[in-house]
Amino acid sequence: MIVNRRKLLGMGAAGAGGLLLGGCDALNADPAVRGRLAGAEELTMRAQRLLVGDALAREFAERDMSPVFRANGSVSVADPVYNRHAASGFAEWQLQVGGLVQRPLALPLSSLKTMPQREQITRHDCVEGWSAIGKWQGPQLSTVLAMAGLLPAARYVVFHCADTLEGQPFYESIDLIDAFHPQTILAWRMNGRPLPIAHGAPLRLRVERQLGYKHAKFVMRIELRDSLSGLYGGKGGSWEDARGYQWYAGI
Repeated sequence: MIVNRRKLLGMGAAGAGGLLLGGCDALNADPAVRGRLAGAEELTMRAQRLLVGDALAREFAERDMSPVFRANGSVSVADPVYNRHAASGFAEWQLQVGGLVQRPLALPLSSLKTMPQREQITRHDCVEGWSAIGKWQGPQLSTVLAMAGLLPAARYVVFHCADTLEGQPFYESIDLIDAFHPQTILAWRMNGRPLPIAHGAPLRLRVERQLGYKHAKFVMRIELRDSLSGLYGGKGGSWEDARGYQWYAGI
């Protein structure tokens, strides 16, 4: 039997996450163990990138799309400013892009819709063990970053979101390798319709070579940084800070 490498790696990551989160709290609290795990994560990231290079995640045909695509994580937002934007169809909403850039941006949703678009049908693999295939459309993140112009010190792209996790503002981050991958897009459209609120309207990151928890929903602001230290819990994302998920979730 031939086992799909993408599925196998995803299962391995999910299993490792389950061991860490479900039954190894005492070990996870041990600084020596955490140090070894961090070193293993770096090794895994380097090995996988050497193996897959710039390869694309598999893309599917419309006939393969899931009849139901589960909405996971936050399915609504309590923030009143966000809800005012949602009530008006995000007509006055703007994506803020700043940090280590030459030209800070404030991009209306209408501008993002008129940029060159990428449409892709891909599989979303959740760390919980389920998957679904959906169609996503939006500008490539690289297009937005090129408009802003990165300063030489920029190393990470941080996505600040409208929702929260355990009382803290939600955020996620990727490095420039994933940021400039052609399948990394800012999706405003899902399955041929504007992105629903439950799936992260008005804008959701799609970083197709990573597990689903990296696909930040309700993206409000993008920040370019030279380091992730000093940002909330310092581990590069809300799930990483709160639940011990690995920063690199490549599949």
